Amino acid sequence: MGSLGPGTKSITITGGITFDEVEEAYYQYAAGLLEGGVDLLVLETQQDTLNVKASLLGIQRAQADLDCDIPVGLSATIETSSTMLAGQDIEALYHTISGFGLAFLGLNCATGPEAMTDHLRALAAISRFPVSVWANAGLPDENGHYAESPDAFATVVGRFAREGWLNIAGGCCGTTPQHIRILGRAVQNVQPRPLHSIQPCPALAGNEALVLTADNRPVFIGERTNAIGSRQFKRLIEEGKFSEAADIGRQQQQKGAMALDLCCSSPDRDELSDFLNVLKSLLRKVHLPLFIDTTDIAVVEAALKNIVGKPAINSVNLEDGGLRLIQIAKLAKRYGAALVCGLIDDDPVQGMAITLTRKLNVAGKIYRILKDELSISDTDIIFDPLTFPAGSGDPAYLGAAQATIDGIRHLKERYPHCPTLLGISNVSFGLPPAGRETLNSVFLYMASKAGLDYAIVNTQGLRRYPTIPPHEIELAARLLLTGSSQAIADFNAFYRTCKVENDTEEWEHLPIEEQISRAIVEARRTNLQHNLRELLKRNKPLEIINGPLLRGMDEVGRLFAENRLIIAEVLESAEVMKAAVDYLRQFMPPTESTAVKGKVLLATVKGDVHDIGKNLVDMILSNNGFEVINLGIKVAPEKLIEEFHRHQPDIIGLSGLLVRSAHQMAATAEDLKTAEINVPLLVGGAALSEKFTSAHIAPVYNGRVFYAAEAMKGLALANQILEKAIPSSPSPSPSPSASASASASASPHAKWIATDVPEPPDYDAHILREIGVDKVLPYVNESMLYGRHLGTKNIMKRLNDAADGKMNKLRCEVNAVIEEAVGEGIIAPKAIYRWFEAHPDGESIIIRHNDASHIKEVRFSFPRQQARGEISAVDWLRPPELGGDNVCLFVVASGLDTGRKAASLRQEGRLLASHILQAVALEIAEAAAEWLHKRIRAEWGFADPPELTVPQILHAKYRGARLSFGYPACPQIEDQKPLFELLQPEQIGVELTESYMMQPESAVSAVVFHHPKAKHYAV
Repeated sequence: MGSLGPGTKSITITGGITFDEVEEAYYQYAAGLLEGGVDLLVLETQQDTLNVKASLLGIQRAQADLDCDIPVGLSATIETSSTMLAGQDIEALYHTISGFGLAFLGLNCATGPEAMTDHLRALAAISRFPVSVWANAGLPDENGHYAESPDAFATVVGRFAREGWLNIAGGCCGTTPQHIRILGRAVQNVQPRPLHSIQPCPALAGNEALVLTADNRPVFIGERTNAIGSRQFKRLIEEGKFSEAADIGRQQQQKGAMALDLCCSSPDRDELSDFLNVLKSLLRKVHLPLFIDTTDIAVVEAALKNIVGKPAINSVNLEDGGLRLIQIAKLAKRYGAALVCGLIDDDPVQGMAITLTRKLNVAGKIYRILKDELSISDTDIIFDPLTFPAGSGDPAYLGAAQATIDGIRHLKERYPHCPTLLGISNVSFGLPPAGRETLNSVFLYMASKAGLDYAIVNTQGLRRYPTIPPHEIELAARLLLTGSSQAIADFNAFYRTCKVENDTEEWEHLPIEEQISRAIVEARRTNLQHNLRELLKRNKPLEIINGPLLRGMDEVGRLFAENRLIIAEVLESAEVMKAAVDYLRQFMPPTESTAVKGKVLLATVKGDVHDIGKNLVDMILSNNGFEVINLGIKVAPEKLIEEFHRHQPDIIGLSGLLVRSAHQMAATAEDLKTAEINVPLLVGGAALSEKFTSAHIAPVYNGRVFYAAEAMKGLALANQILEKAIPSSPSPSPSPSASASASASASPHAKWIATDVPEPPDYDAHILREIGVDKVLPYVNESMLYGRHLGTKNIMKRLNDAADGKMNKLRCEVNAVIEEAVGEGIIAPKAIYRWFEAHPDGESIIIRHNDASHIKEVRFSFPRQQARGEISAVDWLRPPELGGDNVCLFVVASGLDTGRKAASLRQEGRLLASHILQAVALEIAEAAAEWLHKRIRAEWGFADPPELTVPQILHAKYRGARLSFGYPACPQIEDQKPLFELLQPEQIGVELTESYMMQPESAVSAVVFHHPKAKHYAV
């Protein structure tokens, strides 16, 4: 027998040595013994489970290198404290190393046999290995003498054998040949512990074991030690306060957590370093098992080398087809860990398993891989059937909560030894804070009844199910089981009125003026009219507007400027402001205006029908003390001049979306100058820039011109203008030189880049009058919707932050508007598309339209880029002498014109919903264009590869391109007219205005090119 002792260094206790160093030392240790011809290896007197794992891996490597397979036994020491020196008790030790193949497992040294009684009893009850004991002859005295006699020693160990706890017995420190002789007689006729098959049970371990039983399900996993889900935890890590971050784990433990989910993921930091720093402190403060929550394989392996017990890895799935699943599973098997398996696969349409059928199918695929390829134990396969937001209103998630609950029940039936897990709080994302814990508790109760084993929850905020009133349980159950818009509305309405306020007492003791100001800042309507009535007893309505109300809106503007509010929250505050002003208006003389700052004349310039940005400016200014005259869209300069003389505004605001609109602003400014109008001019729009404003608009206007990149910037500028605190206007920049213009006019001919030219399926018109919204929604560009239109800052980071309350709330607002618009038929995507023969001609492409009755040629202009490669779309078409080519034209619309509905919502005081509706309509039109373009590629013969994701599609990582007239690559908006003549999109309700803009505004037209080199560019 080759004995391998504990060594002089412990990873956990003494430090000064790493997991890899221990593994290497025992590799060499074992290799020497194996080469010496031993028949058995025994790791004995082990005091640190991390050392044990490293040592066993070293032994495995030595056996593999020497091509031998001899038994390995393990014997640990349990101190009088009832744990190993490093802190684990015997059950935790067993469950930590139960995945390793051992010849036996037992105890030696440290104490006399009497003190081992409870530990051996516990080990014998659970161990699938033979159990050994070789105890000391009692504890040594002050002189190092072991006083327990051979008879006393044999009596205790003999009793262990007779109890059926032992397979191997012997002696350690202080025992003599006489001890062993008498022990031999004591156990001579005793049957060894039966090696019957003990069914493995699901278990994890920290310093103590966590074994799943019928009595402790579901196990609560604390969710607050997660940098994605807890802002406090994330902040402490960013500040380098790792010990304080670990304290959050201790608080979760104190509040009932039985395990902790640990995640230190952050795109801006070194995740591995943060994880290990927090882990070091956390392991000193808690004794719970850990869930390693990361997508980084390096972090997973580093964690496994530093965690004493048996953790779980959260999580793996089949999103990439199974490669990462196998990589992580091999690490789990090597180091001894369980796997949380999310029910997600590589299906390009519905990767996340929402329905019961999909859940069971994906679970089956994962199970077969883990069992057939890696022989992972059932008890170490933890299925996560996924939790989806119940109150989002997303049609894709209707019935998802019920499917998850059913999924748990069916998974337990199919795989009875595989645990299940859910992240509970996902179900309540975006709902009122006062209702979230109620919904979480009801969902947890339902899932538990179905057989849930692990629940990731905030144990500090979980509401006890028995304490929830029946009517609240009913509200939550309806929302979970139906997901209907009525259930969502009822739930939100109830909990908005029951909003939990931590500062209620402080609020009630504030002066009324301060309460009113804070109501604006916090978008709170509670007691608003009551407070206004009280204030009217001593103040005039206009004094209230000019005082606490505008102070509140000023604070809103300041918080937005500091990135502490998003546009959606600004609009919510504006809604409260509007409600307050509307209430006060009844107490004002008919001739008195509520505007106290000034008057602004707003217009979308001639030729442009886009007004979402202008309407947002209208709402912001109107509720910040300005009187706004909104002239609408397609406003000609003469109309603007007429309305100026009628209203005498302090400021004029011009808006427009397209490149052409920017030039129209310059022309409008010149006409205003001719009319001797010189009030400050605010300009804004997607195609506009500070540089263009300075170079082309400011030089042709008599007054000051200011560029407002977004609505809140426009408010700030308007305030500064009227307070006489505005900086000087932008300095004119020189116009482009004549030589530059001459250079621009000289452009090379088409430069065909040879490639395969696919044939279109036909040349017929394809009309899609009903495109399901559910098909289009996955292609909505959330970065544009929430970032550009709804003004959310740091959008890419916040989109992936599941714990961002503001973001989740805004998502719910958006989903509610979509559901309402779909229900009223306002959002109903439709499309028309058709292929045409085409070939290049100079800087144009010629479209041939052959409808059997006549052949018509149409010319589209694609000016050549003057820098960065001299690109033109004409280069993507095969010349006629080589066989010609084809393009596809399309028009899509998200549905009806939203202008009337948006105006109605504004009149109702639903300012945020009004803005969201227009933003959603525009982005659903773009999403429908992406969806249709994907379909066109497939029908044209070059379908996207299966692995191409929606985010990649939104970044145009496919073959070909679609270009729209009026935008940088083809700025000649007049080409919309021949496109409409060819397609006749009036058949789907889209018309062309006299200025070549599409009506409704939420429509997209495009020319689709197939060439692999095709891309977006600017002339």
